[in-house]
Amino acid sequence: MRTQNQLKIFNNIKKSHKLLIGSFFIFLGILLFSKDYLLKMKDQVYSNMKIAMSDVENNNVSSNSENDSILSTDNTTDVENNKYTIDYSKYLGILEIPKIWLKRGFYNIDSRYNNIQYNVTMVKGSTLPDVPNGNLILMAHSGDSYISYFAYLYKLSIGDDCYVTYNGVGYHYQIVDIYDVNKNGVVSLRRNKSKTVLTLITCTKDNDYLQTVYIAELV
Repeated sequence: MRTQNQLKIFNNIKKSHKLLIGSFFIFLGILLFSKDYLLKMKDQVYSNMKIAMSDVENNNVSSNSENDSILSTDNTTDVENNKYTIDYSKYLGILEIPKIWLKRGFYNIDSRYNNIQYNVTMVKGSTLPDVPNGNLILMAHSGDSYISYFAYLYKLSIGDDCYVTYNGVGYHYQIVDIYDVNKNGVVSLRRNKSKTVLTLITCTKDNDYLQTVYIAELV
């Protein structure tokens, strides 16, 4: 039979085990509840790093021509030795998507800085947000590059919010359609022409042969 001291030692060990197991589950719960927040913070830091790296890189890039393709997603520009400095105070508008911590400016359609190799790009044929029933079409790279400003669009869903600031006015859009198209240089847009629309285009995540189109209507 166990002595009283042995029973006390045994009970203390059981209490220690219970305390250890309880602490483990508390830690696990905190970790699970903070997972989404930590992932968002990681995405924000990563996005800010890409923007910062792009700003540095853009001070050392050059271009000798604009691409005039209509709804083309292959509007790259040849790089020459004539360097220029991009003035980021000259943005035409700013795109914001809170869910993926994205805030990035875009330039006028005729600007030499309106190039997918350097910035979020406004596609030829776009109209600005103040045009009734118009369509502002923006595209950018996805992936892991520092210019992959649309890297996290794949996290968006129907009903998510997008905002465009143009000419001092804010425009609120909500996503109404998401679909994939073949990557062949031309994108077919399906949208309600009686609505004012924002269209976002980027490469499909984990698929080299498709692009994803996000259609958002003005609220």
